[in-house]
Amino acid sequence: QATHFEGMPGSNCTQTTEFSLAGFTEDPATQVTLFLLFLLTYLVTILGNLGMITLIRASPLLHSPMYYFLGNLAFVNLCTSTIITPRMLAGVLLGKKGMAYAWCMAQVFTTDLFLITECFLLATMAYDRYVAVCHPLLYPLVMSPERCSRLVTGSYLLGLVNGVGQAIGMSRLFFCSSSTIHLFFCDISLLILHSTSDTTVSLVILRTASSVLGVPTILVVLLSYMAIISTILSISSAEGKRKAFATCASHLTTVSTFYGALIFMYLIPRSDSSRGVDKWAAVLYTVVTPMLNPFIYSLRNQEVKEAWKRLRKIK
Repeated sequence: QATHFEGMPGSNCTQTTEFSLAGFTEDPATQVTLFLLFLLTYLVTILGNLGMITLIRASPLLHSPMYYFLGNLAFVNLCTSTIITPRMLAGVLLGKKGMAYAWCMAQVFTTDLFLITECFLLATMAYDRYVAVCHPLLYPLVMSPERCSRLVTGSYLLGLVNGVGQAIGMSRLFFCSSSTIHLFFCDISLLILHSTSDTTVSLVILRTASSVLGVPTILVVLLSYMAIISTILSISSAEGKRKAFATCASHLTTVSTFYGALIFMYLIPRSDSSRGVDKWAAVLYTVVTPMLNPFIYSLRNQEVKEAWKRLRKIK
């Protein structure tokens, strides 16, 4: 669907009212397999993250800064998955590739909001682990409930600023009726590439947001873990090193998966031959990571296991 747009630079282009999102495959059998796989992943994501949020709220054992941050991370993962996966399931099962322009812009806004929010939450959790390992005596003072609340609120607010900024940048762009996005959701970087109008403002907003909001979170994570590793290496006993590392292992796994996929997706130059790989990198941070996080933080975490056992006894 398209409507003619007057005054567009240089062309007889018609302004699109719907984008076409490329699917994973045209093979019916493979589509059914992918649908079942993604559906199972989404259901596990919902149950895992809701279960983590409920357990953290219900168990006094988990009323600490680390689990307060983890509960918010679970909420963000839940939102991220819900924004993207149901629409992807419809596309895989029904072959529905079209997405209305308004819905695409809404997806850009919400995806960028929760993407930056997650970056800041992961950075906050890295700082929390740094204080716990490197300055344990100061931990109750530094990570007070008031400060934790401000850190989480600030993460959401900065995510909101990013979402609004990207949406404003996107609202200035025009797209021809033939626009096809070679991904399963409306990714802002691909949308900018497909625009037929001047993308200078949108690119400035995107790069500024990446530099001002994204890069500092990566630096906080890197500096925190450099200090943590240095402290762990200075511990004399093997048991002390093991315990110190155990407090960070879950978060480090989450950070590695999340940022690894983002770096591969957005920092490595694209080519036509890499589009299929791009899709699976996007699946990793939008679909798989939100599913894995509750299990990463629970399977080897004795506090979560103990909280779960006590909750089951009460019931």
